[in-house]
Amino acid sequence: MNWWGKLVGGGLGFMMGGPLGAMLGIAVGHNFDNGSFHWPNQAGPALGGKGQTQAVFFNTTFRVMGHLAKRDGRVSEHEIAAAQAVMTHLQLNAARKQEAIKLFEEGKQANFNLDAVLTLFLHNCGNQPPLIRRFVEIQLSTAYADGILHPVKRERLLYICNRLGFSRLSFDKLDAFVRRRYQANAGRHDGRQHTGGVHRPRPTADLLAQAYVTLGLKRDATVEEVKRAYRRLLSQYHPDKLAAKDLSPELMSKATEKTREIKTAYERIKERRGF
Repeated sequence: MNWWGKLVGGGLGFMMGGPLGAMLGIAVGHNFDNGSFHWPNQAGPALGGKGQTQAVFFNTTFRVMGHLAKRDGRVSEHEIAAAQAVMTHLQLNAARKQEAIKLFEEGKQANFNLDAVLTLFLHNCGNQPPLIRRFVEIQLSTAYADGILHPVKRERLLYICNRLGFSRLSFDKLDAFVRRRYQANAGRHDGRQHTGGVHRPRPTADLLAQAYVTLGLKRDATVEEVKRAYRRLLSQYHPDKLAAKDLSPELMSKATEKTREIKTAYERIKERRGF
């Protein structure tokens, strides 16, 4: 079985549309499989030509995924689950899965050399814009695993895009697309009722579902988990803490907006559950 098409075509599908989205993404990915790409299911990089491109894409994807997950100071359960979900839906064998985990862990390390990794990626994939776009899509999707895009992750993604020659306009469009799909997916799973054989969305349920997404929680989260997530997110977006990171005025403004969203989400859940 060929993993190349499934990685390039299916990675974003799973993150954005659940298991069904993954299957649609994988179906698109088979367009790659029908070509001359080949990625054997074994540990260790393929060598030379397109095999080298595939190996570098795989290695960079999971390393940068780990790097971004750690960027805001901690790797959440949702981010770990997102990485594992990509591995699972690629149907990686045990050896390849261990390789992906190792790459993810490498990216988390303080001494991870992002610039060197991006230079190698650009050398092997820079002449293939669709691969760069897919890479950015996967990273952006994983960055939304907690339901929000932290300013420091956004800043890092913009840096990555700049290094890869992926324009700011393209990034903003992709960011908007990923965010809409994430929110729509949350609404489909958490905000529907069955009426007369037809599923119709409930606006109040949609708002509540989005509140859980904003806090990076599932609907069955305990009260303590809700409070803990709320305190953690407020701490991450505290103006003084972000100012120390020397973020741009634009990102500081987005952080302020996100703080309002976090508070609104918490109050909505608090009111609904009565604590």
